[in-house]
Amino acid sequence: MTYKFKGLLQQEGWLENVYVSVDENGIISDISTSSDKEAEEIDGYAIPGFQNAHSHAFQYAMAGLAERHEGSANPDDFWSWREAMYNLALSVNPEQMEAIATMLYSEMARHGYTNVAEFHYVHHDKDGKPYSNLAELGSRLIAAAQTVGIGITLIPIFYQKGGFGQAALAKQKRFISPTIEDYYKLLESSEAACKHYQHANLGIGVHSLRAVEPTDVAEVAKTGRQDIPFHIHVSEQLKEIEDSLAYLGKRPVEWLLDNVALNERYHLVHATHLTDAETKGLAQSKANVVLCPSTEGNLGDGLFSLKSYQNYGGNWSIGTDSHVGINPLEELRILDYGQRLISHKRNSFFAPPQNDSGSYALQMATLAGRRAMNNFTTDYFKIGEPLNACIIDANAPLIATSSLQNLNSTIVYTCDASMLLGTISYGKLIVQENRHTKQDAIRKDFIAALCSLQNR
Repeated sequence: MTYKFKGLLQQEGWLENVYVSVDENGIISDISTSSDKEAEEIDGYAIPGFQNAHSHAFQYAMAGLAERHEGSANPDDFWSWREAMYNLALSVNPEQMEAIATMLYSEMARHGYTNVAEFHYVHHDKDGKPYSNLAELGSRLIAAAQTVGIGITLIPIFYQKGGFGQAALAKQKRFISPTIEDYYKLLESSEAACKHYQHANLGIGVHSLRAVEPTDVAEVAKTGRQDIPFHIHVSEQLKEIEDSLAYLGKRPVEWLLDNVALNERYHLVHATHLTDAETKGLAQSKANVVLCPSTEGNLGDGLFSLKSYQNYGGNWSIGTDSHVGINPLEELRILDYGQRLISHKRNSFFAPPQNDSGSYALQMATLAGRRAMNNFTTDYFKIGEPLNACIIDANAPLIATSSLQNLNSTIVYTCDASMLLGTISYGKLIVQENRHTKQDAIRKDFIAALCSLQNR
């Protein structure tokens, strides 16, 4: 298969009128500006497919449902939202989980994502008992990604406690692995599940320092798989930091820096509330931060100290977390504009030497996002690598009138889903003209699942 694009983005800039050929597995076999092969002409600009570095798929079923606040006597914060999330987690069965994830992943694809890191912690049945297949629900997530045609990094999450030094809550019973050995059995079963889909792979993860005994966190970091990404929530809420200081005598990131040999395979999600010393230490460790601006804004988490982190050389990616927002370009804009609002400056993305915020945003989201999936490829498009691309409509008015010099920032700061022409995932055009190729069946199954769930 050969595609012809109006433009193909590389780190050094745009290549115009480019032919890209792929083999039967969607691997790029040739990139050139001329070809004698019959090509499918796509009147659009191809940028790397976006990497969604943090997803809780089941939470898509509650998007928009935690916005009713019943009087001042009830708390209106992350912790009240968490109760609503627990109630949903207790209700979803395997078939519903798959239908929800399939709908979500198709929407991700429609917005230009080609890979997702699924931070998966709903493991057991509704009574809290393990399924005979320990990775039953993880298998459903993999099946959803396969149906949609995107890549998935399944990260079965170690979840043990109800808070620092506290027993697990009844509403957390579907999440719990009591011991490291239990978690490793889950991880092994999840790895077997990944073998059923060629675009699935495995990550390792701990929910948070509050949800796993810190000595066990350190042990998993030391003795667990060293060849796959390690994901963990950290320092998202002020209460979490207060509780960590009371229990550990240290802030969460401070504790991690002192007790875990962080490196570039680590992905710390949110990291909202850091001291300057933590920010510097985290950046210098080469660990990555995963930022989820639409969810962090929706939950009132706060704003990450992005400028300081970038000045220290830190790398970051984006995720959609609870999926109250799914557009990667919107995530980038929210991230940038939050920084501008607190700094009263406009260049919050650190982008030397070209000072091009759009190019820098795409670079960070792509390269650090790929690392979250255990992909350390640094070329945007390369022979021998899969063709994963988000295609921007060349005829959208602002795109059609932009110079190549201004194109990246025009894409990042002005595009919405209506300006995306399609998505190619592993060589296949799975979204065309804002519509997934299996959209009707996926929507039908999703609506049936939510009607049976009766949570909306």
